[in-house]
Amino acid sequence: MTKVSVIVLVYKSEPYIAATIHSVLAQTYKNFEILVIDDGSPDRSVQICQQFDDPRIRIIRQENRGVPAARNTGIRHAKGEYIAFLDGDDLWLPQKLEKQIAHLESSPFVGMSFCRSSFIDERGKCLGTYQMPKLKGINLSYLIRCNPIGNGSAGVIRRKVLEDIKFTHQQHGNFEDCYFDEQFRISGGETDFLLRILIQTQWKIEGIPAALTLYRVNSGGMTANLLKRLESASQEIEKTRLYAPELNLRWRGVIKSYYIRYLARSAVRFRKGKTAVKLIHLALANYGKLIFEEPYRTLSTLIAAYLLLLLPQKLYNRIETLAIKAIGTIQERKIKQDTLNIRH
Repeated sequence: MTKVSVIVLVYKSEPYIAATIHSVLAQTYKNFEILVIDDGSPDRSVQICQQFDDPRIRIIRQENRGVPAARNTGIRHAKGEYIAFLDGDDLWLPQKLEKQIAHLESSPFVGMSFCRSSFIDERGKCLGTYQMPKLKGINLSYLIRCNPIGNGSAGVIRRKVLEDIKFTHQQHGNFEDCYFDEQFRISGGETDFLLRILIQTQWKIEGIPAALTLYRVNSGGMTANLLKRLESASQEIEKTRLYAPELNLRWRGVIKSYYIRYLARSAVRFRKGKTAVKLIHLALANYGKLIFEEPYRTLSTLIAAYLLLLLPQKLYNRIETLAIKAIGTIQERKIKQDTLNIRH
């Protein structure tokens, strides 16, 4: 049984981190280590982690440097052939590692496996909807329009892939191997990370149908950072000039517009109507073809933004509840159908 290194990122995770660690310890796949990366968390998160009496858990501390730096630290200390990331407020269902390791071991050309994700609220209650990225055929055209794995807690990656995309960076006078670019602290650097896999290697990124990650919708700090995240993401896009200048020239505006739309959807989720309207208009002004290339997501975001801005909150909440129920039903049917198709 191949060893998996689970890298848990901890920063202001005190209300959730115990449940997060428990969800890893409950995995049916047992050959793993847990690397808790304390990114200078100012709360009691680390003290809570220290209460777990399990030799597979190691706590590694660093000054606060952001998500990309914390992931890099975890990878440098990891001993497993496979690496899995888990944010300190998300959860895994018990069969996540078992099913994704089986996927990787049966598909030698796949460098990164991911699962779908179920949304939960800050109390851990399922919201009835899912992140539903497509499972195969993930290419540059798809990547520039969305995050193909949904969130940072959904993927499991081969160490070989990380070795293929690593680069050396000088930090505090020392040269270190890096996998995520630490200059993209606010946006997380995931777009740059995935672009380098698809452009610089032959590895494929594929998913399995089941929703095995519980992705927490946590509004803390998100709204205030929407525009800062946009700026950081724009810098990720600009970086492609260094290793894919043709891609940068052709897709730069497209990538930015799709990311702005994603931020508009986040603003809707956190009840910021004015911000959502501003962002969706900015996305359309920057790349009007959004409405033709992905009419459902674009129009639904536009409509939701205006309804949130113009309607009384109680009426908006009723409409949203009905919409979520309908969408969740359709998504659950899709997950079941995709699972059946794979079995056959």
